[in-house]
Amino acid sequence: MLKIFDFEKMPVVEVVNEILVDAAKRGASDIHMDAHEEFMKIRIRIDGSLIDYAEVPNTIRKNLITRVKIISGMNITESRLPQDGAIKTTLKDLDLDLRVSCLPTNLGEKIVIRILDYSLSLSGLEHLGFSESNYHKILKMISIPNGIVLVTGATGSGKSTTVYSILQRLNREETNVITVEDPIEMNIEGINQVQTNSEIGLTFANALRSILRQDPDVIMIGEIRDTETAKIAVRASITGHIVLSTLHTNDSLTTIERLVDMGVERYLLASSLTGIVSQKLARKLCPNCRKKRPTNDYEKHLFKTVLNKDVNEVYIAEGCEQCNNGYSGRIAIHEVLLIDELIKDAISNDMEREELRELVYNSDVTTLIQDGLEKVESGLTTVEELLKIIELESDDKSYGKMDLKSSLDATNIALHSNKKQEKKEEPIVNKGVKQEDNLQNGNETPKEEHKPYTIEEVSF
Repeated sequence: MLKIFDFEKMPVVEVVNEILVDAAKRGASDIHMDAHEEFMKIRIRIDGSLIDYAEVPNTIRKNLITRVKIISGMNITESRLPQDGAIKTTLKDLDLDLRVSCLPTNLGEKIVIRILDYSLSLSGLEHLGFSESNYHKILKMISIPNGIVLVTGATGSGKSTTVYSILQRLNREETNVITVEDPIEMNIEGINQVQTNSEIGLTFANALRSILRQDPDVIMIGEIRDTETAKIAVRASITGHIVLSTLHTNDSLTTIERLVDMGVERYLLASSLTGIVSQKLARKLCPNCRKKRPTNDYEKHLFKTVLNKDVNEVYIAEGCEQCNNGYSGRIAIHEVLLIDELIKDAISNDMEREELRELVYNSDVTTLIQDGLEKVESGLTTVEELLKIIELESDDKSYGKMDLKSSLDATNIALHSNKKQEKKEEPIVNKGVKQEDNLQNGNETPKEEHKPYTIEEVSF
């Protein structure tokens, strides 16, 4: 239900304050202010989903946007160019740290406000939802005196939270920790943080060169965006530093390939790469209203194939006053790869992708789907959520579930390291009818556009 504001009696300053405080209290990660022809719609993102929040008449819209621009330090006279700003204030005893982006559109300016929440980063690595084995792997990674540790995933998958938690663990009196970020998302006492500024030539690469002359023990790079930064980061890790950074890739295998594509020499990558933490976010079930239901045949097959377990019941979202349609918050699904000598040799020797995949998943690694199903079995999330985030990783829209197939293949390698699984590339047609059978019977069916599969329709 939309929130109603009395814009005639309520000053714009109070309206903006109310929106910011209410969104933060609801646990929103973003506030969207979208221009429409007749009004401005305000939406908030909770647990990864946008929901309608309020509507602002066009007579008030310009004043509201101007107020947001003023408190975020933007130029209120400029409406033709994108702008970025920040808000750090206390409203109604609530400390707010916000990042603001303004984008000109054909119907007017669109404002997006990101609400930064550091509570998880401050609470430590042990509170980020890692399984016991993955947690110990990360501790082992960061205990190695030199090497590069990468946290990977899509935008908004919690990479910064994980990196900052690792930094908190490494931030000790005897270490010199320096970061180079764009922007600095969280101020940490005892850590030297550098804000890049490309307009004056302070890029990631230039900042890194100077940092190497500052006698660092730990270097954190906000994001590896280009070849030059990747090469300097790898060389810095070889010369006796722990390097932390993030990369936009989906899993361990594609991370290795991305760094090679960026021009990092294979022998340098092999000697520098310590570990890769890949993660995705799934909505977390509300513990107050979740209910059990029997698993269907597909789910039973999935649990048996992936975890080698017979699971007869799983939890589902029900919905109550304390949650959003049965979900409350989000939980990370992880794949943690600790690079061993065999993988290092394979990278250095330019091993073929399929052989490297088999080698990676023969090692002590828990795949994303394994970790996800363990959390489903524990009642932390649902099968539907897991399948949704895995399907969304696919770049090829005509095979929207092939990443699930790839994940299962990787899991089969991990579970049956001495057996090679045969891959079936046969397209799946509704109701189990093969396309070739239709053609043989003279019923030429045009190729349908891919639609999301339900749990019952997907089978291997």
